[in-house]
Amino acid sequence: MQNRSFNLMIAACAANIFRTAGAFTPHSLRALNHVVIKAGTSNNNYNHVSGNSRCFMSIMDTDPETKAEPSASELVNGRIPIGSLTSLDSRAIIDNLELVLTHLKSRRASEDTLEAARQISSRNDERVSLIQARDAALQTRNEQSKNVGMLMRNPDRDEEEVAKAKSLSQAAGEEAAVAEEKLAVLEDEVSSLLAGIPNLLDDNVPDGKDDTDNKEVEKWGDIETLPGKLGWPSDGSFEPKWHDDVATALHGWQAEKAVAMSGARFVALSGHVARLERAISNFFLDMHVTKHGYTEVSVPYVVGRSALEGTSQLPKFEEDLFKIAKESHQCNGEDAFLIPTAEVPLTNMHRESILEEADLPISYVAITPCFRAEAGSYGRDTRGLIRTHQFSKIEMVKITTSETSMDQHEELTGHAQACLEALELPYRKVRLCSGDIGFSARHCYDLEVWLPGSKEYREISSCSNTGDFQAKRMNLRYRPAAKEEATDDNVGGKKKKKAKKPKPVFCHTINGSGLAVGRTLLAVLENYQMPDGSVVVPEALRPYLGGTEVLKVE
Repeated sequence: MQNRSFNLMIAACAANIFRTAGAFTPHSLRALNHVVIKAGTSNNNYNHVSGNSRCFMSIMDTDPETKAEPSASELVNGRIPIGSLTSLDSRAIIDNLELVLTHLKSRRASEDTLEAARQISSRNDERVSLIQARDAALQTRNEQSKNVGMLMRNPDRDEEEVAKAKSLSQAAGEEAAVAEEKLAVLEDEVSSLLAGIPNLLDDNVPDGKDDTDNKEVEKWGDIETLPGKLGWPSDGSFEPKWHDDVATALHGWQAEKAVAMSGARFVALSGHVARLERAISNFFLDMHVTKHGYTEVSVPYVVGRSALEGTSQLPKFEEDLFKIAKESHQCNGEDAFLIPTAEVPLTNMHRESILEEADLPISYVAITPCFRAEAGSYGRDTRGLIRTHQFSKIEMVKITTSETSMDQHEELTGHAQACLEALELPYRKVRLCSGDIGFSARHCYDLEVWLPGSKEYREISSCSNTGDFQAKRMNLRYRPAAKEEATDDNVGGKKKKKAKKPKPVFCHTINGSGLAVGRTLLAVLENYQMPDGSVVVPEALRPYLGGTEVLKVE
């Protein structure tokens, strides 16, 4: 009896393996190939374990939370090191629950999010039981169907025995269908839970509760250099103004008219100020295309729900988006939204695609308006251009491999830094702490520009490496290049032949502002203002303003 139970468990797991390939992801619900592995180890590091052994181990596994707590010496920034675990899916949570929980706690995640991770892990036993029940029922149905066939071929058959076999076959089929339906419901529930789990954190991310715990990596430019170059009074008699006051003096600030048309947190610009904003946009675009090697893309400003799920703005942050009424427009039958950033359409350019490694990295840049409801920010940054519902931004996106991911992240961040340095704007680069980093990011730098009007550094660019977090959600993969293998040709020499075509793997995606145009405009207005109300045009922007050197008060 014990051997039969063991065989049933193995058969059920084997059927699960071949039922489909992969793991639960928001992109698709696919059966898992379960295994108990050490927390922090890669999903690819146990190929030497046989499939049957892996399944049996999963069935007999105990609650991961019952394991001994890691010692302080084993932690990095207060959490278990990510090690070679590069992906976050249900399988990673099941096999590495303790690691995942330390990362969520480091992010200061809510108790609901922690409980969601625990449920994903704990419901694995329920899932295995349903698979076993379904497969056992299917086996019974097949056996009874075969029995019916054998009986029907017998001219002296017992009709009662035939009817009994048919009844057993039908009952088993119905039992399998019920188990399959329950399994589908369970998979949908797990997928929904998984969609609310943020990315794992890179080991370099410092532990902290909010932006006050972010770590400064470097600082560029002396905040006294530009005022000295412009000739600001050194006796302290000149108090730098806020950008909205500077723009008002140039007759370019039309905020009241914008509010009358559109409501709070909308701004209209005109004259010198509008031209300066356009010059900044064109300068950044040209810089990224001609110097940094990006491909410029013009993208839609309206996208469907699945695109936003791919880049992980949905489902968690729907209240921050501008949703279009269904009666007005839908995207291929889906809810439609205004884009919060060009990151969404740029990254989704290759959703559901298999790229070739030779074509990577792909580097895209676009300028778009960005629309954000700014839910939860009531009363914050109500003045000027710091926080508005609509703003222009240059967005950079890179699609690359896991091997080059970190280097490409540093390169993209450097391209954003180059924009600030070209305008001679003092800034600092900070590494975001675990409590401030974005939902999809595993590692993120913020660039903060100096604003003399408010005498503080403010974010002007955020550059994130999401690993394969977004790629998994949009099924964006690449096929690694086939490596040549040397083989003995039995003549003393060696002949090269191409290896088998490698299986596709998930890409890594990187994004960053290069830069936010509105915040760059306010930084230029504040840093280049003069006591008489005029604004000196940065040298890099003068060709984009017809050679104009100073925007004068008229």
